[in-house]
Amino acid sequence: MSITAVPLKPVKRSILVYLWVGIALAVVAAGALAMQTPIDPTTAFLAKNARVKGVVTTPSGLQYQVLTAGKGSGPTDEDIALINYEGRLVDGTVFDKSQQPTPIPVVASNPETGRQGVISGFSEALKLMSKGAKYRVWIKPSLAYGEKDQGVIPPHSTLVFDLELIEFIPEATYRQIQQQQQMMQQQQRGGGSGGLPPGALPPGAVGPPTGQ
Repeated sequence: MSITAVPLKPVKRSILVYLWVGIALAVVAAGALAMQTPIDPTTAFLAKNARVKGVVTTPSGLQYQVLTAGKGSGPTDEDIALINYEGRLVDGTVFDKSQQPTPIPVVASNPETGRQGVISGFSEALKLMSKGAKYRVWIKPSLAYGEKDQGVIPPHSTLVFDLELIEFIPEATYRQIQQQQQMMQQQQRGGGSGGLPPGALPPGAVGPPTGQ
Protein backbone atom coordinates (compact mmCIF):
# COMPACT_ATOMS: atom_id res chain seq x y z
CA MET A 1 0.00 0.00 0.00
CA SER A 2 1.33 3.44 -0.91
CA ILE A 3 2.15 5.71 2.01
CA THR A 4 0.51 8.62 0.13
CA ALA A 5 -2.83 6.89 -0.25
CA VAL A 6 -5.61 8.41 1.83
CA PRO A 7 -8.38 6.00 2.77
CA LEU A 8 -11.88 7.25 1.89
CA LYS A 9 -14.76 6.86 4.22
CA PRO A 10 -17.61 4.81 2.74
CA VAL A 11 -20.66 6.84 1.70
CA LYS A 12 -23.82 5.96 3.52
CA ARG A 13 -26.41 4.21 1.38
CA SER A 14 -29.11 6.68 2.44
CA ILE A 15 -27.09 9.59 1.06
CA LEU A 16 -26.75 7.83 -2.32
CA VAL A 17 -30.49 7.23 -2.41
CA TYR A 18 -31.21 10.91 -1.76
CA LEU A 19 -28.70 11.88 -4.45
CA TRP A 20 -30.31 9.69 -7.13
CA VAL A 21 -33.80 10.82 -6.15
CA GLY A 22 -32.70 14.43 -6.51
CA ILE A 23 -31.28 13.80 -9.98
CA ALA A 24 -34.47 12.03 -11.07
CA LEU A 25 -36.65 14.87 -9.81
CA ALA A 26 -34.50 17.42 -11.68
CA VAL A 27 -34.87 15.46 -14.92
CA VAL A 28 -38.64 15.19 -14.49
CA ALA A 29 -38.92 18.91 -13.73
CA ALA A 30 -36.90 19.82 -16.83
CA GLY A 31 -39.13 17.62 -18.99
CA ALA A 32 -42.28 19.15 -17.56
CA LEU A 33 -40.95 22.65 -18.18
CA ALA A 34 -40.15 21.76 -21.79
CA MET A 35 -43.67 20.43 -22.29
CA GLN A 36 -45.19 23.60 -20.87
CA THR A 37 -43.15 25.88 -23.17
CA PRO A 38 -45.36 26.72 -26.19
CA ILE A 39 -44.01 25.59 -29.56
CA ASP A 40 -44.26 28.11 -32.37
CA PRO A 41 -46.13 26.28 -35.19
CA THR A 42 -44.28 28.24 -37.89
CA THR A 43 -40.88 27.33 -36.48
CA ALA A 44 -41.93 23.70 -36.09
CA PHE A 45 -43.28 23.52 -39.66
CA LEU A 46 -40.19 25.09 -41.24
CA ALA A 47 -37.84 22.92 -39.18
CA LYS A 48 -39.64 19.80 -40.35
CA ASN A 49 -39.87 21.02 -43.94
CA ALA A 50 -36.13 21.77 -44.01
CA ARG A 51 -35.48 18.04 -43.60
CA VAL A 52 -37.50 17.12 -46.71
CA LYS A 53 -35.32 15.80 -49.52
CA GLY A 54 -34.42 18.52 -52.03
CA VAL A 55 -35.48 21.47 -49.86
CA VAL A 56 -32.84 24.19 -49.53
CA THR A 57 -32.88 26.89 -46.85
CA THR A 58 -31.20 30.21 -47.67
CA PRO A 59 -29.49 32.44 -45.06
CA SER A 60 -32.64 34.60 -44.89
CA GLY A 61 -34.79 31.58 -44.02
CA LEU A 62 -36.45 31.22 -47.42
CA GLN A 63 -36.96 27.57 -48.35
CA TYR A 64 -37.16 26.32 -51.92
CA GLN A 65 -37.24 23.12 -53.93
CA VAL A 66 -36.29 22.90 -57.60
CA LEU A 67 -39.06 21.10 -59.47
CA THR A 68 -37.64 21.82 -62.93
CA ALA A 69 -34.23 23.33 -63.53
CA GLY A 70 -33.96 26.27 -65.90
CA LYS A 71 -31.13 27.40 -68.15
CA GLY A 72 -28.94 30.45 -68.19
CA SER A 73 -28.94 33.43 -65.85
CA GLY A 74 -31.81 34.77 -63.78
CA PRO A 75 -33.60 38.11 -63.46
CA THR A 76 -32.06 41.07 -61.65
CA ASP A 77 -33.50 44.13 -59.92
CA GLU A 78 -33.60 45.84 -63.31
CA ASP A 79 -35.79 43.21 -64.97
CA ILE A 80 -39.47 42.41 -65.26
CA ALA A 81 -40.19 38.73 -64.70
CA LEU A 82 -43.00 37.00 -66.57
CA ILE A 83 -44.29 34.16 -64.42
CA ASN A 84 -47.05 31.66 -63.77
CA TYR A 85 -47.72 30.96 -60.12
CA GLU A 86 -50.03 29.55 -57.49
CA GLY A 87 -50.02 30.73 -53.88
CA ARG A 88 -51.25 28.60 -50.98
CA LEU A 89 -51.31 28.56 -47.20
CA VAL A 90 -49.64 25.61 -45.50
CA ASP A 91 -53.08 23.99 -45.06
CA GLY A 92 -53.48 23.91 -48.86
CA THR A 93 -55.87 26.87 -49.17
CA VAL A 94 -55.22 28.61 -52.51
CA PHE A 95 -55.28 32.40 -52.08
CA ASP A 96 -54.00 33.50 -55.49
CA LYS A 97 -53.30 32.03 -58.90
CA SER A 98 -52.25 33.36 -62.28
CA GLN A 99 -54.53 32.78 -65.25
CA GLN A 100 -52.56 30.51 -67.54
CA PRO A 101 -51.36 30.50 -70.23
CA THR A 102 -50.89 34.29 -69.98
CA PRO A 103 -47.94 34.97 -67.64
CA ILE A 104 -48.10 37.77 -65.05
CA PRO A 105 -45.40 40.48 -65.15
CA VAL A 106 -43.90 41.15 -61.71
CA VAL A 107 -41.12 43.33 -60.42
CA ALA A 108 -38.79 42.40 -57.57
CA SER A 109 -38.64 44.72 -54.58
CA ASN A 110 -35.35 46.31 -53.51
CA PRO A 111 -35.28 47.96 -50.05
CA GLU A 112 -31.90 49.56 -50.78
CA THR A 113 -33.26 51.56 -53.72
CA GLY A 114 -36.81 51.86 -52.41
CA ARG A 115 -38.19 49.95 -55.38
CA GLN A 116 -41.63 48.55 -54.61
CA GLY A 117 -42.61 45.14 -55.88
CA VAL A 118 -43.61 41.72 -54.62
CA ILE A 119 -42.89 40.60 -51.04
CA SER A 120 -39.23 40.11 -50.16
CA GLY A 121 -39.35 36.30 -50.04
CA PHE A 122 -40.96 36.20 -53.48
CA SER A 123 -38.30 38.59 -54.82
CA GLU A 124 -35.50 36.44 -53.42
CA ALA A 125 -36.99 33.33 -55.00
CA LEU A 126 -37.25 34.96 -58.44
CA LYS A 127 -33.57 35.92 -58.38
CA LEU A 128 -32.62 32.30 -57.67
CA MET A 129 -34.43 31.06 -60.78
CA SER A 130 -33.41 30.96 -64.41
CA LYS A 131 -35.56 30.95 -67.52
CA GLY A 132 -37.82 27.90 -67.72
CA ALA A 133 -37.34 26.94 -64.08
CA LYS A 134 -40.14 25.75 -61.80
CA TYR A 135 -39.69 26.15 -58.06
CA ARG A 136 -41.74 25.49 -54.96
CA VAL A 137 -40.95 28.02 -52.26
CA TRP A 138 -41.93 28.39 -48.62
CA ILE A 139 -41.90 31.99 -47.40
CA LYS A 140 -41.91 32.52 -43.65
CA PRO A 141 -44.00 35.40 -42.20
CA SER A 142 -41.08 37.81 -41.78
CA LEU A 143 -40.36 37.51 -45.54
CA ALA A 144 -44.06 37.79 -46.43
CA TYR A 145 -46.78 39.89 -44.74
CA GLY A 146 -45.75 39.34 -41.11
CA GLU A 147 -48.45 40.34 -38.64
CA LYS A 148 -50.56 42.10 -41.28
CA ASP A 149 -54.00 40.70 -42.05
CA GLN A 150 -54.43 40.30 -45.81
CA GLY A 151 -57.96 38.94 -45.69
CA VAL A 152 -57.62 35.46 -47.12
CA ILE A 153 -54.04 35.44 -45.75
CA PRO A 154 -54.16 35.51 -41.93
CA PRO A 155 -51.45 37.28 -39.89
CA HIS A 156 -48.19 35.37 -39.29
CA SER A 157 -48.81 33.06 -42.26
CA THR A 158 -46.17 31.00 -44.00
CA LEU A 159 -46.87 31.12 -47.75
CA VAL A 160 -46.24 28.36 -50.29
CA PHE A 161 -45.75 29.28 -53.95
CA ASP A 162 -45.30 27.19 -57.06
CA LEU A 163 -43.44 29.46 -59.49
CA GLU A 164 -42.61 29.11 -63.15
CA LEU A 165 -40.29 31.68 -64.72
CA ILE A 166 -41.38 32.01 -68.34
CA GLU A 167 -39.18 34.93 -69.35
CA PHE A 168 -37.60 38.13 -68.05
CA ILE A 169 -36.73 41.33 -69.86
CA PRO A 170 -35.23 44.69 -68.87
CA GLU A 171 -37.81 47.00 -67.31
CA ALA A 172 -37.02 49.80 -69.77
CA THR A 173 -37.73 47.46 -72.71
CA TYR A 174 -40.95 46.26 -71.12
CA ARG A 175 -42.15 49.84 -70.58
CA GLN A 176 -41.52 50.66 -74.23
CA ILE A 177 -43.55 47.65 -75.31
CA GLN A 178 -46.37 48.69 -72.97
CA GLN A 179 -46.43 52.22 -74.36
CA GLN A 180 -46.58 50.95 -77.92
CA GLN A 181 -49.43 48.58 -77.04
CA GLN A 182 -51.31 51.31 -75.23
CA MET A 183 -50.98 53.66 -78.19
CA MET A 184 -52.33 50.98 -80.51
CA GLN A 185 -55.28 50.35 -78.14
CA GLN A 186 -56.08 54.05 -77.98
CA GLN A 187 -56.08 54.30 -81.75
CA GLN A 188 -58.35 51.27 -82.07
CA ARG A 189 -60.76 52.65 -79.46
CA GLY A 190 -60.78 56.13 -80.78
CA GLY A 191 -58.59 57.67 -78.11
CA GLY A 192 -59.79 55.65 -75.09
CA SER A 193 -57.50 55.14 -72.14
CA GLY A 194 -57.05 51.44 -72.80
CA GLY A 195 -56.03 50.89 -69.18
CA LEU A 196 -56.87 48.03 -66.87
CA PRO A 197 -59.36 48.56 -64.04
CA PRO A 198 -57.95 48.93 -60.50
CA GLY A 199 -57.19 45.59 -58.87
CA ALA A 200 -56.90 43.71 -62.15
CA LEU A 201 -53.35 42.63 -61.26
CA PRO A 202 -52.00 41.17 -57.99
CA PRO A 203 -49.69 43.17 -55.67
CA GLY A 204 -46.24 43.47 -57.25
CA ALA A 205 -47.54 42.90 -60.74
CA VAL A 206 -46.71 45.52 -63.33
CA GLY A 207 -49.66 47.34 -64.82
CA PRO A 208 -49.85 49.81 -67.71
CA PRO A 209 -47.74 52.98 -67.42
CA THR A 210 -49.42 56.00 -65.88
CA GLY A 211 -47.42 58.59 -67.77
CA GLN A 212 -45.11 59.36 -64.85
